[in-house]
Formats: sequence, structure tokens, C-alpha cells
Amino acid sequence: MEHVNRWKGAFAGFLGTLTALWGWLGWLVLGWVALMVLDYLTGSAVACKNGLWSSAKAREGIWHKCGMIVAVLVAAGADLLILTVLNSLPIIELPFDYAGLICPVVLVWYIVTELGSIAENAAGMGASVPRWLVKLLAAGKDAVDGAGDKLTGGK
Repeated sequence: MEHVNRWKGAFAGFLGTLTALWGWLGWLVLGWVALMVLDYLTGSAVACKNGLWSSAKAREGIWHKCGMIVAVLVAAGADLLILTVLNSLPIIELPFDYAGLICPVVLVWYIVTELGSIAENAAGMGASVPRWLVKLLAAGKDAVDGAGDKLTGGK
């Protein structure tokens, strides 16, 4: 039992070190990347099951994921730009500390989107997926969209 406790302690220490290095945003990115991989794999599995898998569609899926990565990098760049301006121009101040907002919101939007796609893929593989789960994920995506719209003054 002591051997197991050592492994648990080492694992907890490893996760703590990673959290200290990259913070909660790093875990958000890691989770998103894992979900992108799972979505790609489950989507491929559904296509194989239905006899519709093709390398052209698989490449299209990879290009889609690459586009998502570019969008997250743009959001991170926008956050970095805002942080740089706020730190470099003392005449511009916000009534709160800005630690980045755009990238986390975009990541959450993509995470909810990936979860919805994975749920659809699970149904396509023959699993029973609760309707309320699909509705809940759609509502989550709409809520993130609404938060983004509020930030930009849009509808």
C-alpha cells in the first residue's frame, strides 16, 4: 500500500508542478486539445462504422482542427496585445485587473462545441445519448456566445 501512496504522491506533485508552470489556462488548453483528438477519433469511428470514411474527409477534419488552433492563437494574441497596452501605457487603466479574457472565452466555446460533437459521434456509434445532454451543451454554447456578445455590445 505504501508503494501506491508513493505513486499517488508523485503524480500529485507532477500535476502540481504543471499547474504552477502553466496555470489554469494551460489545463484548459490541454483539455481542449484532448477533446479535439477524441472528437476526431470518434468522428472517424462513426464514418468507418457507416462505411463513409475517406482520406479526403479525414484531411478536411484535420484542416478544420488547424483552423480552430489558429482562432485560439488569434484570441491569445489579442489578449497579449491588450495586456501589453495596459502595462505599457499608464494613461489607460481598467477598473479591474485584466489577466486575459478573450482566449479563455474562445477556449470554453470550443470545448463546449467539441463536447457536443463527441456526444453526436457517440450517438452515431450506437450509444444512447440523453437528449438533455445535447440540449445542455447547446445551451452552454449559446451562453458563451451571449457572454461574448455582451463583451462586444452585440446581440
